[in-house]
Amino acid sequence: MRTLRLLAASLLLLQAVPAFAKPSKKAPKDAATSGEAEGPAGASKEPSLLEPDTSLIDVPTAGILDVGGFSTQTRFFSQGGVLEWLNFGVVHRVNLGASMNVEKLIGTGSPVQITRPELQIKFRFYDGDRLIPAFALGFDGQGTLYSRPDKQYNQRQRGLYVAGTQEIVWPGLQGHFGMNISDFDSNALFGFLALGLDIQDKVTLMSEWDNIQDIFNSRINLGFKVHVTPNAHVGFSARAVGAGGDYPNGVARGAERVFQFKFTGNF
Repeated sequence: MRTLRLLAASLLLLQAVPAFAKPSKKAPKDAATSGEAEGPAGASKEPSLLEPDTSLIDVPTAGILDVGGFSTQTRFFSQGGVLEWLNFGVVHRVNLGASMNVEKLIGTGSPVQITRPELQIKFRFYDGDRLIPAFALGFDGQGTLYSRPDKQYNQRQRGLYVAGTQEIVWPGLQGHFGMNISDFDSNALFGFLALGLDIQDKVTLMSEWDNIQDIFNSRINLGFKVHVTPNAHVGFSARAVGAGGDYPNGVARGAERVFQFKFTGNF
């Protein structure tokens, strides 16, 4: 058990990567990577110094990292669990990443349980304009709430998805939307909608309606993140707000509180 705990704890050392990397240049977002198409006509706002939102809480956006960019994100969830992501800007318009889910890493729970790593890839194929959103096509194999007896996640992976992003109504308010297929056996199609409001590059408020196919199984996620620097933020979110009933395997549904830290830089 000690070996597993030490192995899993090494995930947290990934947060040390920023110490050996250059912070991203504090320049305005590039429309080709920021995830936001040009805002509403007549809107005016100083260019943001924040790194692009590649996702909000769970929902992906059309934003991507620049070539040579990287991000490391750690999510702390219920029962001492940790979910770690690494993401890289490998070529123009394409990001590649990986993630790993570790349960009972923090606290006195045992044994530490590691789930197989999963892959993420995103291709931004359209940058958008004042009327048409930016769009990206991607794949995300990472689910949440892993059920070991069933050997699958109760909240399934995003799978294949297309995501759109557009600044709407007023500067700083971004709308995100899209569709995904998580299970290629059933080919069930799900939708997602999200809003992110940037307040003076200090705080971002987030809301999501995810896993939309029927009302009972959809999820409402709410949260905020505080931008410590243009390259780093900490966030707190409540997932599956108001959820009830059981998953197909009998595990009770319910809200979950998560804490996240993310750093973005350049090699």
